[in-house]
Amino acid sequence: MSRLMKDLCRLYQVQQIRTSIFHPQTDGLCERLNKTIKSMLRRVVSRDGKNWDMLLPHLMFALREVPQASTGFSPFELLYGRPCRGILDLAKETWETQPCPFRSTIEHVTLMRDRLSAVWPIVKEHMEKAQRTQGRAYDKSATPREFTVGEKVMVLVPTAEHRLLAQWRGPYEVMKRVSPVNYLIKQPDRRKKVQLYHINLLKTYHGREEEVALMALEGKGKEEALPQVRRGQTLLPEQSRQLDKLIMNFGRIFSPFPGQTDVLFHHIHTEPGKKVHIRPYRIPEARRVIAKKEVREMLRMGVIEPSTSEWSSPIVLVPKSDGSMRLWNDFRGVNAISTFDAYPMPRVDELLERLGKAKFITTLDLTKGYWQVPVAPEDRPKTAFATPEGLFQYVRMPFGLHGAAATFQRLMDAILRPHQEYAAAYIDDVVIHSEDWDSHLLRLRAVLVSLEATGLTANPNKCCLGLSEAEYLGYTMGNGKIRPQAEKTRAIRDWPRPRTKRDVRAFLGITGFYRRFIPGYANHCQPPHKPHQEKPAKPGRVERRDGRGLSIAKRWPVF
Repeated sequence: MSRLMKDLCRLYQVQQIRTSIFHPQTDGLCERLNKTIKSMLRRVVSRDGKNWDMLLPHLMFALREVPQASTGFSPFELLYGRPCRGILDLAKETWETQPCPFRSTIEHVTLMRDRLSAVWPIVKEHMEKAQRTQGRAYDKSATPREFTVGEKVMVLVPTAEHRLLAQWRGPYEVMKRVSPVNYLIKQPDRRKKVQLYHINLLKTYHGREEEVALMALEGKGKEEALPQVRRGQTLLPEQSRQLDKLIMNFGRIFSPFPGQTDVLFHHIHTEPGKKVHIRPYRIPEARRVIAKKEVREMLRMGVIEPSTSEWSSPIVLVPKSDGSMRLWNDFRGVNAISTFDAYPMPRVDELLERLGKAKFITTLDLTKGYWQVPVAPEDRPKTAFATPEGLFQYVRMPFGLHGAAATFQRLMDAILRPHQEYAAAYIDDVVIHSEDWDSHLLRLRAVLVSLEATGLTANPNKCCLGLSEAEYLGYTMGNGKIRPQAEKTRAIRDWPRPRTKRDVRAFLGITGFYRRFIPGYANHCQPPHKPHQEKPAKPGRVERRDGRGLSIAKRWPVF
């Protein structure tokens, strides 16, 4: 719609209603008018039908001077506040030879205003009466229908060969119910992946029943497959059976798909009056397919939704450790104008002290933890991001917002508060510890009950139950001992010689993480810190010697 039409509608207080595609019944008055005009043209047009465009202005004038059935007045009279002087009116005035009354501008405006003030209540009454009559007539043959989110439907759309012919396409998935009669449909095989349709263009999809050949086999099988969750290798057979029963009872929690909690929402508090709109980064053609696939997967899981926001942040594709690519959002612009959430994060050293004496340890890794927390509806437009598929916004909490970690830690602390004596969480990594098996089983059940009540899920491929030694936050702990992970010490031992200032920073960072296991760590680090500050061109002999000393010092130290 042009800006002129928007201003005109605003001045005349006209409310424009957008209709769904392929559903002319929504604009019934316009369609009925077109039918009337066609009927009139058929009666006055010539045999060859070539003069219809010359007759159209006269027919439109005739329509405007005739009273409309719903309002009881002609459109001309409602617009100008006086009766229309048609051909018959001019003939009548000529026959009666009545003089044309003269009125000043003020008299004309006053008369028109008074007439319109008297006419509008009558028009409103006629319109309401006509609407009730038309509604009763329509409801006689109408049947109420509705679809649920996720249901499969068929859509009636025009064919590609001929726009006037339609066919049923699908099945497609219902994404959202926009109104009682309009639904947002996901159609991945069409040019527009998400489209709004009226319910009259939809029908329920009934899949064909598959024929299966049965084969009788001897022996018993499990009625339901257990989630593939790693268990402790040192567990007794009876302990393993107890653990299997517990996993079966809470099978819904162990899922590769993220759940959704209703405990809290993530809010994004930004500076008033400021918005972020950053031009999208260029994505190579070879990676556009990956970006589209990631967007469609997030749409399928309900993590994002189409957006009309004025905000926009770019996306980048980051390689994973297995060589695949991950879609990441660059929210640095949003973070720059967002208020900081000062919720405290747990100290790793305090968690380690609690876990050091445990004999049984269970670790739970929540499935895409951030995506299980909903974003507040009023803040969702702030998470909008541009992709080759269009503009989308997050329904669940995205990665990359500096307040996301605090929100998730606040959620986990609230869930585990009744279990704080034996369970803790560092963001989405949950650990449960005990000194005997019976209490560990009861504690694990209590934590799973809390997770199930809040709608969270855990990734079965990353969960470990009933371990005597577990890897948690970069450490291996259990049986009263805490030590660095073997792969971390191997990485430090095989660390290449630092050649740049950045290399020195990286080496000091990974060794500093395990400084508690290295006696005299500050003395070992003193020589490398010196070139780190003075920007040397090349590490000297002393620096190389002390760098090797840090690596040699990490030979399975035990705390």
